[in-house]
Amino acid sequence: MNDDDALQSLVDLLDLEQIDRDIFRGRSQSALLPRVFGGQVAGQAMVAAGRTVPQERAVHSLHAYFLRTGDPGSPIVYQVDRIRDGRSFSTRRVVAIQHGRPIFHFSASFQDPEEGLEHQADMPDAPDPETLPTQEEFFERHGHLLPHPELPRRVLGFRAAWDLRYATDPPFVAAATGGPRPARQQVWFRTAGKLPDDPLLHVCATTYLSDMTLLDSVLLPHGLGGWATGDVVGASLDHAMWFHRPFRADEWLLYHQDSPSTSGGRGLARGSIYTRDGRLVVSVVQEGVVRIPRS
Repeated sequence: MNDDDALQSLVDLLDLEQIDRDIFRGRSQSALLPRVFGGQVAGQAMVAAGRTVPQERAVHSLHAYFLRTGDPGSPIVYQVDRIRDGRSFSTRRVVAIQHGRPIFHFSASFQDPEEGLEHQADMPDAPDPETLPTQEEFFERHGHLLPHPELPRRVLGFRAAWDLRYATDPPFVAAATGGPRPARQQVWFRTAGKLPDDPLLHVCATTYLSDMTLLDSVLLPHGLGGWATGDVVGASLDHAMWFHRPFRADEWLLYHQDSPSTSGGRGLARGSIYTRDGRLVVSVVQEGVVRIPRS
C-alpha cells in the first residue's frame, strides 16, 4: 500500500456511518496485536461526538476509559449522549459498544471561539525532523533488534498513513544499546500527505496517533524493550487530552513524552504536542497496565 492509499484508509476509518441521530458505526483496521488499537477507538469516538455539535465549537478536552479489548473483526457502534449545550460549551458522552457490551467510555467538551489570557510552556529542544531517519530507514537500521523478522514490516504497515520519526531511541533500541535511560522520549509526526481542511479531522487524526508511542516513556528507566520484544505486557487504561490551539495534523508536530511514575502494575505517561514554530497545541496524559510476563 502506498502512502496515498494508506492515508485515504485512515481518513475512511475516521468517516463513521451515521445509522441514527446520535448513533454511529465504525470499522477497524489491522493492528499489531489481535485487538482494536486504542487510538482508533478514541479517534472514532471523537468523530461521533464532534458530529453532534455546531461546527464552530471546537473540542478543548476529552477523557476516556478503555473498558474491554475490542474485536478487530466486528464493527463498533458509538452511542452519543448530548449531555449539555450551553451558551459557550457543549458536553458529549460516547459509549463504544461491541457484541452488546461497552468497550470504551468517552467524554468530550467543546467551546465557541473566545479571546483570553495566553501563556504556555516553552517547546523543548529537539532536532529538526528532516535530519532524522524515516521510519523505513530507522527499521532497516534497527529492525534486527526485534525478536521476529516480520515485525518491522508489520509496524511499517500499521503506521503507513504517518510520517513518524524518532528523535530519541525507542525502548527496544535503548534496551539493546545502553540499558536504562531517563523516562523521556520525543517523536516528530505528521500524516503521510495532505488532509482535507476539516479541523475536526485533524483533531481526530491526532487523537488516533496520540496512543501510538506514549507509554514507551514508562519503559525507558527500566531497560525494557517493550511490547514488541515481549518482556512487557500491557494495555491503555485511560486517556485524556486538552486541545489548546488550532493545528494541522499534516504538518510537523513534536510529541514530547515523559513518565513521572510507575507503580502497582501501572505506568503514567504525559505528552506535550508542539507545532514546528513552538506553539503548544495539545497536552496528553495516559495511564496503562505495565506488567512483566510470568514465566
